[in-house]
Amino acid sequence: MKKALITGITGQDGSYLAELLLAKGYEVTGIIRRSSSFNTERLDPVYQDPHAASYRLRLTYGDLDDASSLGRILHQVKPDEIYNLGAQSHVRVSFDVPEYTASTVAMGTLRLLEAIRDAGLKAKFYQASSSEMFGGAPPPQDEDTVFQPRSPYACAKVFAHQLCQNYREAYGMFISCGILFNHESPRRGVPFVTRKVTRAAARIKHGLDRKLYLGNLDARRDWGFAGDYVEAMWRMLQQDKPDDFVVATGESHSIRELLDVAFETLGLDWHEYVEIDPRYLRPTEVDHLQGNPAKARRLLDWEPRVRFKELIEMMVRADEEDVRSALAGRAPSS
Repeated sequence: MKKALITGITGQDGSYLAELLLAKGYEVTGIIRRSSSFNTERLDPVYQDPHAASYRLRLTYGDLDDASSLGRILHQVKPDEIYNLGAQSHVRVSFDVPEYTASTVAMGTLRLLEAIRDAGLKAKFYQASSSEMFGGAPPPQDEDTVFQPRSPYACAKVFAHQLCQNYREAYGMFISCGILFNHESPRRGVPFVTRKVTRAAARIKHGLDRKLYLGNLDARRDWGFAGDYVEAMWRMLQQDKPDDFVVATGESHSIRELLDVAFETLGLDWHEYVEIDPRYLRPTEVDHLQGNPAKARRLLDWEPRVRFKELIEMMVRADEEDVRSALAGRAPSS
């Protein structure tokens, strides 16, 4: 039985990846940070009673800011594959907490790589790189595009990405970097713009909200489905040689197009509800990200299955179901 270790397992990508690996027969260990509140709801579909004989999903406390915890976990688990998904990943927030972002994203990756070297592990390593690293580079962007990061988050990701390339060359480590473009799902965190839009549309439809406040409506992104993208992560570590891959749909859409699809799904006109709030504008904007996934298509035999319109409609319907359930739960007391 293969063993996989996932940092960031409680996030959107971590939960989908855990489901995929468990379905493939892996034993999966996820690193979670200590919190006074539970944040493992995304793992509910694959939760396993630790007392069961077939228990294959294990959660252990650790932190990318704590090298000692990483060393302890690697010593205990001895994984065959490591997926480094943990990060402070909100781009706008990285301007407010740049030091923390750099510590988790950049130095966290360094701590994990050094812990692997210290443990003498030969595990295959996946690094979650980001399309934000391209920043101001003109589209379409591929593996050879020069990075032009435009946020503390993107700068930290470039450091981590190039560090992984260096460790791969210097120490012969199997490290593959997935330069993933924006990927979404009903499990996306509420502060991210796609989920912010789909949730607001559902709440406005049912009279719970009246307005949605956004920043730059002209920004264009290459949006795909997170469930498709974790398949590409896994495929990277099944190759004979490590490499770097852009994972994207090859299409880009503006925030205005996102609003069109989300609100039209519920028969609404977004122009009646959306207002611009300067607080949501970035100090340095990334105008257009559109990936070229030709290499992943050729070498990984990977294709995105869910396209933009289907993805946004999926998210809207999931958010509307959540709103309906919440309203139904409050009905007896109203």
